[in-house]
Amino acid sequence: MDKNKKSKDTKKTWIQYGVFAILAVVLYATGLHTEVIGFAQRGLLATGLMNPDVAGIAQAQNNENRSETANITKLTKADFNFQMIDRDGNTKSLEALKGKVIFMNFWATWCPPCIAEMPSIDKLHEEMGDDVAFVILSFDTDFEKAKAFDKRKGYDLPIYAPVSALPAMFESNALPTTYVIDAAGNLALTHKGMADYDNPEFKKFLNGLM
Repeated sequence: MDKNKKSKDTKKTWIQYGVFAILAVVLYATGLHTEVIGFAQRGLLATGLMNPDVAGIAQAQNNENRSETANITKLTKADFNFQMIDRDGNTKSLEALKGKVIFMNFWATWCPPCIAEMPSIDKLHEEMGDDVAFVILSFDTDFEKAKAFDKRKGYDLPIYAPVSALPAMFESNALPTTYVIDAAGNLALTHKGMADYDNPEFKKFLNGLM
């Protein structure tokens, strides 16, 4: 009896492994594995542990501006020498956005952490899109995939693809990476990795850069 039970349990285990293997193959074949992993990573985003320390950054910038030697600023000026193309095929320069707070996010449809943070970016854009210039820069080899993803999710984000070399200060070996440029043209934030940007602290940070 024990031998038969053990044989049945082994058979059941192999069937389960087979089902999981087939599911994994289907997910990878359809590209849905990225979204499944991204969805799972949203649980980590909810903790806030991945978010940039915007309060600390703001305090450091305030201290710097109040310094006796602040007549020679230590803030890094952003390099606006960059061209990109929008979803309609129009070429746009980062320079054209100068004077506004810029939220620039590097992402790709094959990047699970990018997919995980995208809903928070979409909500941030809905709330602050009139006051903040959003540049959601796709690094997909086929820009059509990025456009199709945005449409399928119903985001309507201002997505772009690069058409010129990135300035050295924006070269990153990580996706996602987010840069924030203040209204004075200073690089105010660099954050590598995913984050939840739809939170009061980050919105307050952006408003303070205007």
